[in-house]
Amino acid sequence: MQVAIITGATGGIGFGCTTKLAEMGMAVLATGRNAHRLAELARLIDDPDRVATQALDLTKDDAPMRIVDTAVERWGRIDFLINSAGIGSPKPLHETDDESLDHVLSLMLRAPFRLTREVLPHLRPGSAIINITSTFAVVGGLRGGAYSAAKGGLTALTTHLACQYGAQGVRCNAVAPGVIQTAMTEHRFADERFRRINAEMTPHQRLGTVEDVASTVAFLCSPGGAFINGQTIVVDGGWSSTRYLSDFALTSEWKAAQPDSK
Repeated sequence: MQVAIITGATGGIGFGCTTKLAEMGMAVLATGRNAHRLAELARLIDDPDRVATQALDLTKDDAPMRIVDTAVERWGRIDFLINSAGIGSPKPLHETDDESLDHVLSLMLRAPFRLTREVLPHLRPGSAIINITSTFAVVGGLRGGAYSAAKGGLTALTTHLACQYGAQGVRCNAVAPGVIQTAMTEHRFADERFRRINAEMTPHQRLGTVEDVASTVAFLCSPGGAFINGQTIVVDGGWSSTRYLSDFALTSEWKAAQPDSK
């Protein structure tokens, strides 16, 4: 039985990845900060032999060792690491103070770096690491700031890991979602400007879902993804790679942006 560790499992994408990998027959160690959400996840999977949860702060110095020890003591092996933990609502550089910068980089770059380092000695040929990045790591992102910097760093870490450990049979890829409809982004869609930027500039008939991202992660963990290494797979319906505008956007009345009053 293969074993996967998923961080950020209490968030929408991490939750979806955990249930998807469990559906594939894997044992899963789901980590996050919300113990109640982790308990809900365990009840949903409903297989005590194949699910373990661990409530912790991923940025703490002892977190990587605790996570790895739990997986190894429970199942004796680790096959996949899904670095999914993150936070949203990014701010532009000029609005980002040092405390916010340190927190974002600690959670979304330092923490996956350190956990991957702890997991690596346990990975055998055929194993894989998947980093959840973002379209903001591909196009920079308006208001991206520290978020874009962290996700861009995670992209570079992905290609390094692929190069350094690929010859040992350990693959590493990134999955870069666009704006996915989750509880974390739900309030953003109430902003008409934000909704238009995503809905009217995506050449698809719908917005992205957790299932879209989780299915991509599952593919990279399957035999079908066995020769994919060092890649970023963007899951955004074409938003970042096209210059699409919907008929509505093309026929709407455009207004000049107001100067920043700050």
